[in-house]
Amino acid sequence: MYLIAGLGNPGKQYERTRHNMGFDTIDELVDRHRIPGSGVQHKAMYGKGMIAGEKVILAKPLTYMNLSGDSIREFINYYKMDPETELIVIYDDIDLEPGQIRIKKKGSAGGHNGMKSIISQIGTQNFYRVKVGVGEKPAGWDLADYVLGRFSTKEREEVDKAIEEAADAVEVILREGIDAAMNKYNAKKKQ
Repeated sequence: MYLIAGLGNPGKQYERTRHNMGFDTIDELVDRHRIPGSGVQHKAMYGKGMIAGEKVILAKPLTYMNLSGDSIREFINYYKMDPETELIVIYDDIDLEPGQIRIKKKGSAGGHNGMKSIISQIGTQNFYRVKVGVGEKPAGWDLADYVLGRFSTKEREEVDKAIEEAADAVEVILREGIDAAMNKYNAKKKQ
């Protein structure tokens, strides 16, 4: 079984913000695979189902971004999962342009507070990630204001395509493995 966790912040005021790329990608996977909601458990909204022949739990932690690790740790402990092979985290990345995605097997938090929380709580940085680009913050902007802001109409079109591509990438990870997904999606350059 895989835990696929999309990072974001709960509440209407955060919907469709840059920081909610993980939530948006989970919503895409839920719609695409008709994953029924199972309610709230382990500080997350979640659903269980099948994707690409694999049992999955799709989770949106309700802890707010900076405490995402609390929820993910609870899932991993409860279901006795190996985070190094059974956890996929989807989140926003300011180092990628809007519309780009990047798949990684492991790595540091890279300054992302949600990822810092997860690494701290589960005790490893060796887990799969799907990053969705939101673009670099403009000079003079506060980072929190930027990531909690919304996209321009043009950027939103590109980001919506990237969310679909991130969902595709999760399917490839489940069906063919992380290396296949990295080869397919990391080689792509924005046109």
